[in-house]
Amino acid sequence: MAVGKEIKNKIESVESTQKITSAMQMVATSRMRRTQDRMRHGRPYAEKIRQVIGHLANANPEYRHTYMQERESVTRIGYLVVSTDRGLCGGLNVNLFRTLLKDIGEWHAKGVESELGLIGNKAISFFRSIGGNVRATVSDVGEQPALADLIGGIKVMLDAFTDGEIDRLYIISNDFVNTMTQKPVIRQLLPLNPEQNDDYGHRWDYIYEPDAQQLIEGLVTRFIESQVYQAVIENTACEQAAKMIAMKNATENAEKLIEELSLIYNNARQAAITQEISEIVGGAAAV
Repeated sequence: MAVGKEIKNKIESVESTQKITSAMQMVATSRMRRTQDRMRHGRPYAEKIRQVIGHLANANPEYRHTYMQERESVTRIGYLVVSTDRGLCGGLNVNLFRTLLKDIGEWHAKGVESELGLIGNKAISFFRSIGGNVRATVSDVGEQPALADLIGGIKVMLDAFTDGEIDRLYIISNDFVNTMTQKPVIRQLLPLNPEQNDDYGHRWDYIYEPDAQQLIEGLVTRFIESQVYQAVIENTACEQAAKMIAMKNATENAEKLIEELSLIYNNARQAAITQEISEIVGGAAAV
């Protein structure tokens, strides 16, 4: 009955794994609710400041910030890549990297090089293995990211744009659609190029107090920080949702595997019993 013992050991192993994935599912569910709350609380501010920048970019301000000036030609671009710190979240990071590499390839076909600012351990390890022009990294973002931890990496990419080392700056992260759906999205950060909106169809004039330069510089900086921070928050919510679904699928698959192994074990056990009875009957007949 060596085969039956081996199958039984496999069943016990799968049951042990199932307990782990089930516990991880519950933990991810709890964390997802918290990250969703933070994401929802941050969205109104991010959307409002995006709207203000949209009006400002279509106005005739007394002072035009460097971030508002379109370059005549694009020879090098930059990406802020927002990934997770840990795995076990399905294809979340894989889809993100696939979208990014496709976009980099399209720019490369036009003769445009790329620079990378990486946020999250998975992005760092991925580009360490495949290579890339990495200019800045931010690791161990955690479940509750702080803006202070992100500013260093953001500033490196902003300085590269200001110094003319890159001509455009994009951010790529996962957008939280719902618990079952998260999609990678690339947005242009610099130069400021808000999405087309009917509200921006006319030009607005503003009166600035104390002066246009001071206000616009502060507003533009807050805009960049808010967009990156919101992207990190949303990506964290996506991570927990994807992890919850992945662990749920793993738990269900473990249950199916246990059922299949139990059936095989019972068949093997029945076959062994039948063989023993046959041997006994055969021995009695021989006597």
